Amino acid sequence: MEKKRLTELEIRVTFQEKLIEELNEVLIKQQSQLDCLQKDLDAVREQLRLLPFTLAPSGDDPLPPHY
Repeated sequence: MEKKRLTELEIRVTFQEKLIEELNEVLIKQQSQLDCLQKDLDAVREQLRLLPFTLAPSGDDPLPPHY
């Protein structure tokens, strides 16, 4: 009876080790995706930060006709 219990525990440990490895691989992949998304977000923020300067009217533009 004791040997059967030990075998079952070994099977459980083996299963848990495999599961931990798989979860670790998923976590590594997600971290890589998160890093990529953060880089993209930083680029978009920089573009938005510069946007008012590119859209700001210059002082050389003539006034519209209704002025």
